[in-house]
Parts: sequence; structure tokens; C-alpha cells
Amino acid sequence: MSATPTSLRVAAVDLGATSGRVMAGRVSGRGIELEELHRFPTGGVRVAGSLQWDVLGIHREVLAGIARVAATGPLDGIGIDSWAVDYGLLDRDGQLVGNPFSHRDSRTDGVAVRVLEQVPASDLYAVTGLQQLPFNTLYQLVAARGSAALESAATLLLLPDLLAYWLTGRIGAERTNASTTQLYDVRTREWATDLLGKLDLPAGILPPLRDPGTVIGPLAPDLAREFGVSDLPVVAVGSHDTASAVVGVPAEARDFAYISSGTWSLVGLELDQPVLTEEAREADFTNEGGVDGTVRFLKNVMGLWVLSESVRTWQGRRLRNADLASLLAAAADFEPLRTVVDINDPRLLAPGTVEDPMPERVAALAAEAGEVVPRSPVAITRCILDSLAIAYRRQVRTAAALAGRDPEVVHVVGGGTQNELLCQLTADACGLPVLAGPTEAAALGNVLVQARALGADLPDLAAMRALARASFDVRRHDPRTDLDWDAAEARATR
Repeated sequence: MSATPTSLRVAAVDLGATSGRVMAGRVSGRGIELEELHRFPTGGVRVAGSLQWDVLGIHREVLAGIARVAATGPLDGIGIDSWAVDYGLLDRDGQLVGNPFSHRDSRTDGVAVRVLEQVPASDLYAVTGLQQLPFNTLYQLVAARGSAALESAATLLLLPDLLAYWLTGRIGAERTNASTTQLYDVRTREWATDLLGKLDLPAGILPPLRDPGTVIGPLAPDLAREFGVSDLPVVAVGSHDTASAVVGVPAEARDFAYISSGTWSLVGLELDQPVLTEEAREADFTNEGGVDGTVRFLKNVMGLWVLSESVRTWQGRRLRNADLASLLAAAADFEPLRTVVDINDPRLLAPGTVEDPMPERVAALAAEAGEVVPRSPVAITRCILDSLAIAYRRQVRTAAALAGRDPEVVHVVGGGTQNELLCQLTADACGLPVLAGPTEAAALGNVLVQARALGADLPDLAAMRALARASFDVRRHDPRTDLDWDAAEARATR
């Protein structure tokens, strides 16, 4: 591979819903090197009874991270990826109208039911191809109808596009993230303006669409001076973090399943065309845009959010051995499949509170299902991990059946790769080898798309993944066959 006459070094801003990081990524003929130079929390803030994002604080930390990259070596480009569906509104002067709401805020409770009374679910799926999630951007906008913020808005920008706007002054929406909103036609790859009209939503606030790999524009002059750079391009990467993470999957086989495992888990396949059948709609699978015109056919699974919220509760109670490493070590020796629950139950969505902590919610679900109620942190930890593995199994198998594919391997990428117990349980449950790694797949995909946009010889996803395989190790987990996962899945879904 020939990147440039020398090499490229870029800043990859990778934002998760609990933490963000700015990575320096170097791409050369020898491979890819990633270095984390700045990490910061991104969690929501309670404001007057609602859950909002401190987006200015996030922007400040993004600037600090880019400055670190610029101060420690050459800088050839910047790319931003983040979680999906949440947005900021700009007025006609280009100023932010209030804080963006978190998708975990309760304002969308019950909104989907009202929307489906106006637009049948089958019609909605035929256009957008999306899983019915209560916090999709469509439902957030319907919840905001009649508000002063929406009525005064001139432009809607999803979070990575908002941050890119503050870096460049250029307005637009990158397609992989736009495809998560339920405002986007997955067939035409344009905004679904007819749908917005049916729901009395202002289509005029939706910005022009752009493809991943597009150079958005140069860094604003004042920021360039601050960072000591000139003519620095900001690149639209796969700005949905899962789109970037799928680029970073080091797959060799064409038929692979992936799990982007973090706060959320995204479980699915990479396809050439969307699957818009009635069976796919009834299974509540989503068709989201990927890099190079691919489709991410996947299902959202609750993810490690439930465990992290439980650990937060236990540490707040100052329980002994409540750190994650100790809990996972003990859970590995705990009785397997003793208690399983539906880990996607909507009651696990909101953050835990003093009055309604996450561990007690898990125990209540177990009691409701007639399972052995887990009482200790270790028992609850094992319950969560077993239940996650069952959810992964169910969605990998359902995706394969709906798409007519036969995956040979499951690639797990993201923060969940560090949870070796969960990776082994996933192999056991799916009955397929699991290849775990890299951990920073979203940042890796971000860097790869930037590198190609800036001149690297990476003509397609296969070339990007070959470079990823050459640059990062993965851990293989082969399936064990000593447990009855069929019976456990039936218990978790009854």
C-alpha cells in the first residue's frame, strides 16, 4: 500500500454516548498506528427535568484533543464520528437553539404510537427501513412539534455534523448518520420529504446530504491559527460511529456477522442492498447506510449500558469488589445460564437513579419471568452477560435468515472486546468462532476513510480491511458446546 510519498497523520474524533476520545492515526506503507491523546466524559446532564447533552463542553474537549494531536506531530486531516439520532438546531443566524436532547430523555415516551396512527408501520418501513426505536430522530422531532426551538429553527444538524460545522462553517449531513434518523429514504438515499409532510414536520430544516469520504472544507482560519496549521481539511467520515466501526472490522471472509459492542450493541451483516421485506419489518431489523454505498442490516441490542449502570450503582454504595475486573473474574466461575432476562426490555433504557437503580430493575425482570432472582453483584453481572450473549445469538441468526446469508464468523469490535467472558459466551451462544478486536474500531474506520480521501491507495473496503488485519491483532474464541442455549433463549424470550 502506498499512502503518500511519506505518510498521513490525522485526528480521529470518536464520540460515544458515555465518553469521547481524540486519536492520532498514522497511515503509512507499514500499516496503521493509533494513539489516544485525549479522553473525556460525554454523559448527559439533567436540566429542568430533562436529559440533555452539554454539546459546548463536548466541543471544547474536541478542540483540546485536536490541539494535542497538532502539538505532537504533523496533522493532515480531521474526521468526526459519534452516536446517532441526536441533533442540534440552528437559527437563521447559524446559532445553536438550546442544548440538544439526549435520546434517553423521556420526552419521546408514547410518541411512536401517535406517529404510527398517522403513518402505518409498513409504510414507514418501506421508506426508511429502520428498526422501531422510541428515540429515533423522527420521534424526537414529533415530540418537539410546536416548541419555540423547532419553530425558530432554520437547520437541523446531527451531532457530528454540528461539530464539523463549528470547525468549518460548512453545513451538511453525512449519509451514514442521516440514515439512522427515520427521515431518510433508504432506497433513494435522499431525505424522505413526503414523510415529513405527512407528519407536519419542516423538511426545510434538513441540510444537504454528503457522502462519507467527502472533504467538508478547510478548518476555520481562527482555529487553524490556534492549532498552528494551514489548509487543514475536515473530512466527512462514516460519521455514525457504527458505520466507522464496520469499516474497521478486519474481515477476510465476505460472509461475516459483526457486533459493535459498547454502550449499545449493534448486531448485523454488511449487505449491498436493503432488506425491506415484511419479515424484516416484523423482526424489527434496521437498514442503515454504510461506507461505499453498503447497507448495515442490523438490530440494536441494549449493550453493556446495563452492566456499566449496575457497576455505577454498586460503587456508589461502596460495595467491596465492585470494580469491573473483579466482577467479571467472579462471574466467569458463577453458574452459567442460571438467570436470563430479555436484555432489550425498555425498562433498562433510562439511567439508574437512587429510587430506581439498574441492578434492582434486572432482578425485577427476573422475578417477573419466573427466573431465579439474582441477589448479589456477581449473580447480576452473570445474568446480564448471559442475557446479552442470548440476544446476540438471536439477532445474528435472524439477520442471516432474513438476508439469505450464512456467516462463517462473528467479528466483535469496540469496547466490548475487552470483556473476554462476554466474547467467549457470544461464541458459545452463536455456535461460531468470534474474532475480538480491534477495540478502537470506530476510530480505525474514521482514520481509514480520512486516509483515502487524502490520497491513500485504499480503493475499497477490502483494501482498508486488509490494512487493518495487518496492523492489529485479534483474539479468537472458539465455541464450546456444553450448554443448552436453545432452552436459555426460550426462557429469555417467553
